[in-house]
Amino acid sequence: MTDLAAYMTGVGEAARRAATLMAAAPTAAKDHALQALARRLREAGPALAEANARDLAGARELDAPLLDRLKLNDKILATVAEGCKQIAAMPDPIGEITGVKRRPTGIGVGHMRVPLGVFGMIYESRPNVTIEAASLAIKSGNACILRGGSEALHSNLALAALVGDSLEEAGLPRDAVQLINTTDRAAVGLLIAMPAFVDVIIPRGGKGLIERISREARVPVIKHLDGNCHSYVDAEVDLDLAVAVVDNAKTQKYSPCNATESLLVHAARAADFLPRIGMVFAAKGVEMRGCERALALLDAVPRDLLKPATPEDWDTEYLAPIISIKVVDDLDEAIAHINRHGSHHTDAILTTNHVHAMRFLREVDSASVMVNASTRFADGFEYGLGAEIGISTDKFHARGPVGLEGLTSMKWVVLGQGEIRR
Repeated sequence: MTDLAAYMTGVGEAARRAATLMAAAPTAAKDHALQALARRLREAGPALAEANARDLAGARELDAPLLDRLKLNDKILATVAEGCKQIAAMPDPIGEITGVKRRPTGIGVGHMRVPLGVFGMIYESRPNVTIEAASLAIKSGNACILRGGSEALHSNLALAALVGDSLEEAGLPRDAVQLINTTDRAAVGLLIAMPAFVDVIIPRGGKGLIERISREARVPVIKHLDGNCHSYVDAEVDLDLAVAVVDNAKTQKYSPCNATESLLVHAARAADFLPRIGMVFAAKGVEMRGCERALALLDAVPRDLLKPATPEDWDTEYLAPIISIKVVDDLDEAIAHINRHGSHHTDAILTTNHVHAMRFLREVDSASVMVNASTRFADGFEYGLGAEIGISTDKFHARGPVGLEGLTSMKWVVLGQGEIRR
């Protein structure tokens, strides 16, 4: 433990030194590092595949959603490489001065956007998070300390080496992005209790991990606990659109936190909509846990895919081919159900009624609220952020997908010409 504490202190000290240099780094150098990282990701496919294969071979006991998150295939590498290029092409937020107002005394008062400093990132399974976190840290002028899951150690080490090489190529400190290279769980406890070196912790993983981090951290935490996302089919709706969007929201990929887990259907359209979406789900092996009214309308679905919903189902994030289904009498009931049972992550309405759409946007208390679109779009890459460090369901300091601006803060700046206070 003494050796681990010394190691973590060394990591923290190096990160703090690197953060000072990154805060002053020219935009051109940061963009150079990102472009170099995109190039290396494209060139290192075989080596990364070998490292990922070692992790997959050692993780066969994981359940299907976690094993799926562990995979680092060509598509994922192409996506994160493109994310690096997108972030490089974005305006640099650091140093931007906004909102300057002239005061009667003659001084100008405004805000300057600055890096947070050092953030710690704790995540499970997904090795692509290593690149997403690193690329956002580089562009936002921060340093970061990454602690991936032990199941992805070989993949993360290989990716972190590419990041370090890219930083050095651009003349930036290699320690701006550090990966904790031990699987000792005590390292997490030390990382979240280093306020001298770490300014914020961002956990990204299962509910148990995030609850532990939130409970034990001695530095601020940006988090979301789970993603119980809803799709609501309104009384006035294009049924073909609703079937396509709800199908995508649930089945395009089961493991992400932005997949729809609960389906609400207005009673006026339930008889038209539920049999259609039920057969779509049945063809894909999705288990449907419905209220009594919903089950009565899903009678054509194979019985082994139907179950009565329990009270717990309305609050559950399945991350699996399972969906809860409830028939509601009106928009008010849908909104009340979502605000009570949802996780304030992402919720969508399918409707042709503009007034209902605007009410849903205003009254649903979630980080992302959508009209006639799949909840699967709640993602930093899809929002044009290049990448995301995670999703926040908090209301401070960031909310929703956390990109560049979420990794910055504002400080007051005063511009004068010799004014003195009288």
